Amino acid sequence: MSEVVEKAKDVRKASRPFSLRPSVGTIERMLNVISPVFLLLIWEICARLGLIDVRFFPAPSKIFTQLMILAENGQLWKHFSASMQRLFWGFLFGGIPALILGVTMGLSRPLRMIVEPVISATYPIPKSAILPLVLLIFGLGESSKIVMVGIGIFYPIVINSMAGVLEISKIHFDVSRNFGASRWQVFRTVALPGAMPLILTGVRLGIGLGLVLISLAEIVGAKSGLGFMMWNAWEILSVETMYVGLLVIAMLGIAFTILINELERLIVPWKQSR
Repeated sequence: MSEVVEKAKDVRKASRPFSLRPSVGTIERMLNVISPVFLLLIWEICARLGLIDVRFFPAPSKIFTQLMILAENGQLWKHFSASMQRLFWGFLFGGIPALILGVTMGLSRPLRMIVEPVISATYPIPKSAILPLVLLIFGLGESSKIVMVGIGIFYPIVINSMAGVLEISKIHFDVSRNFGASRWQVFRTVALPGAMPLILTGVRLGIGLGLVLISLAEIVGAKSGLGFMMWNAWEILSVETMYVGLLVIAMLGIAFTILINELERLIVPWKQSR
């Protein structure tokens, strides 16, 4: 009997028409790639037709040529790895405490009443304005760059984590308490998964702000990194190298966005069905 069922399934599969139509996810990924490529194509055409001043806006083809030169002589990888290490440690020291604090604030009203005013007061302060203070306290070494990234990443994650927990329906917490769940179990099985969509939104915003601040910190007090590379290129009037730094940061932004979107599809698949 089982053999008959299996044969019937094979017949149904074989009878289904083969579709060449791409899936929705494939179309979305194609659109993510097409839009920046289209903008670069327009830029290239305008540069070749003389519609823009190539002294300040060199053609993308020249920028990519300079990118390959910097990649071959190792300069690009040196500055890229320095920035990525600072971004990683800044995300580690700023993002994880922000995640824990944000979820805990969402669970604890007294803690939220104590900490939220402090966050509301310090969040609007321009992060670039506190760079001199950070340099004064932590010096010109690696610590000041990591602290700047950590500060930039901290606020989006802590605010979104708290908001994500507050968006969870109260019935989920009531059910967990009725079943005798401990505070750690509520944190791990209710609050953290329920707040995950907004947490990932905070991570996306935090990484973008972290890239901005690491570039700023490297311009002011560093001898390596993408920010330093762009500032040094400005000093020697190497416009193509400046644009290489901007292009690499833009590509990092796109790469991190795609990575977080794919992670979101795996962790919170119910959000993609909307």
